[in-house]
Amino acid sequence: MRRVFGVKKDKEPPPSIQDASDRITKRGDSVEEKIKKLDAELSRFKEQIKKTRPGPAQEAVKARALRVLKQKRMYEGQRDMLYNQTFNLDQVSFAAEGIKDAQQTMSALKSANKDLKGMMKTVKIQDIDNLQDEMLDLMDISNEIQESLGRSYNVPDDIDEDDLMGELDALEADMGFEDEGVPSYLQDDKESDLDAELNLPAAPIGQTAGRANAQAADEHGLPAVPRASLRG
Repeated sequence: MRRVFGVKKDKEPPPSIQDASDRITKRGDSVEEKIKKLDAELSRFKEQIKKTRPGPAQEAVKARALRVLKQKRMYEGQRDMLYNQTFNLDQVSFAAEGIKDAQQTMSALKSANKDLKGMMKTVKIQDIDNLQDEMLDLMDISNEIQESLGRSYNVPDDIDEDDLMGELDALEADMGFEDEGVPSYLQDDKESDLDAELNLPAAPIGQTAGRANAQAADEHGLPAVPRASLRG
């Protein structure tokens, strides 16, 4: 049967936009190379026209140059047409890529929406509110426990803060009479320093003072008996 009717040939897949764009770009580059060769010939003909004298020889060179110029214009038209086709294919490719990106975005959004709906079924606002209320109650109970454990047993509850502030002010006033934290009864006597600063003379010692010093106390605290002088 295959020999009689033959085998159905598979159709070739249509070329992609990128393949068509690459093929047209390659053709445009080939045309561009031809235009460059014609430009080189035109430059050579221009030099020949300048060097030859007016006459049949110069007219022949001009005719060849005119023919090359016509070919150049034709190739330039083809090049512009090919570049326009490439530009159109690039626009179509850009639009197709945009549609593909939009399709992928929509698929991702649908999948995320489905997952989000499934997760929202397991989470209820009422459960969250109840959990928050329970946490607040537990925090209040914890604070009460901490305050109860931190209570001092030696400090009475009926202490007046105003009395404490008055006592603190009195203590600061007493400390003002002390020099650098040393009590007044521990400070040295400064009268001698004051006399030295004023350069005052020492007080004279009279007979009364001499007598007082002469009468020394014995070991029992009684005044000593004056000794009689023996005359020779």
